[in-house]
Amino acid sequence: MNIVSQEHQNSGQQSTEQTTYVAPYVDIESTDSGYVLHAEMPGVNRDGIRITVDDGNLVLLGQRQPLSASGEPLHRETRQLSYRRVYELDPSIDANKISARIEQGTLTVNLPKAENLKPRRITLE
Repeated sequence: MNIVSQEHQNSGQQSTEQTTYVAPYVDIESTDSGYVLHAEMPGVNRDGIRITVDDGNLVLLGQRQPLSASGEPLHRETRQLSYRRVYELDPSIDANKISARIEQGTLTVNLPKAENLKPRRITLE
């Protein structure tokens, strides 16, 4: 996974705060009606997902729930970082009809094409 840093500047303050994200692995499929995006975000539940469309970009943000351990960790290979990925949307995507769901750590985002851009069959008179 790729680790990405992003700086956040608080309004009215001179200090910047840096947040580190992990870029999730993503598969994108093309369908007749648009595109389907599958992002791996283990440890993220429905409340930890934020999907936004801003200035032609699709932003996926997934925040992991903190692990609760009863003992002291001896060895850890997993990171408690949040996920973030940004995609530039194709102009043919109908941003008002984007839908998403998360199941067992996989986020699925449906990106439908605008109705006027879908192929349609013309019947003969």
